[in-house]
Amino acid sequence: MLHIIELEEKNIVATKATGKLGKEDIEKIHPLIHAILDKGVKVRWYFEMEDFTGWDFPGLWEDLKMDTAHAKDYEKIAMVGDKKWQDWITQFMKPFTKAEISYFGLEDREAAKQWIKE
Repeated sequence: MLHIIELEEKNIVATKATGKLGKEDIEKIHPLIHAILDKGVKVRWYFEMEDFTGWDFPGLWEDLKMDTAHAKDYEKIAMVGDKKWQDWITQFMKPFTKAEISYFGLEDREAAKQWIKE
């Protein structure tokens, strides 16, 4: 499941993923991304994963479509979660964006929130 987190910044989408993400979870982000793009600024995405187990196939496909469609729209992406996801998810994102991507452990979530705002 994907939860929306408030970070009070006009160009940040902040989410927390738990369990397995499906297509409907990924679709929650689309309106948030478009609201930021409509303001004429690039998107910064804070993506926290806690007890995250991955995507189901429709969710992975929807995520790929979204990443491809918005590849040039991301400025920074903060990935926060267990170290087991670090290499895989960072490498997964790189072909889809020129954004600056940084990975943080769960214990460093406050540093990640600060980094995404800078």
